Amino acid sequence: MSNESYEWIRAIVDRQEAMLRFEHFSNDDAWELGQFLVQRIHDLGIEMAVAIRKPNGNIVFQYASGGTNLNNQNWMLRKFNTVMLMESSSLRAWAHGAILGEQIQTHGLSDHDYVLCGGGFPIRLRTGELVAVLTVSNLPHIEDHQFIVESLAQWLKVDGVPSLDG
Repeated sequence: MSNESYEWIRAIVDRQEAMLRFEHFSNDDAWELGQFLVQRIHDLGIEMAVAIRKPNGNIVFQYASGGTNLNNQNWMLRKFNTVMLMESSSLRAWAHGAILGEQIQTHGLSDHDYVLCGGGFPIRLRTGELVAVLTVSNLPHIEDHQFIVESLAQWLKVDGVPSLDG
């Protein structure tokens, strides 16, 4: 992939993150959003693990369909750590790192705890406050990201969210 492609992805994800913000987000909201995500997983006929965590790491919602395993939970934890560290989606962190030629180790971090790939997304209030992180795992990483974006756009009833599909 060229730097222009990574820059295009980063710009699209920046817009997605700016558009997909919440008025409020409580543990009850996490439960309702989580149930919506599980229904989408079933409707789409895909196998996926999903988790919503508070910034302190507390899991307020988690689900794993039959075709997932502990490895998916491990990936979600690494994506969560990346979102919290970079304060952006894990896909944006991946694109940004590719543009700069950086890897997790560039920052003195372990790829055991962090990962640069899609599937982690910050849940922010309209004020910009980061209140939770939504992670998914089991599809190719850009598809993981797209699942989150499409789901949040539906949940929040936000039209015109740009897509990585072009």
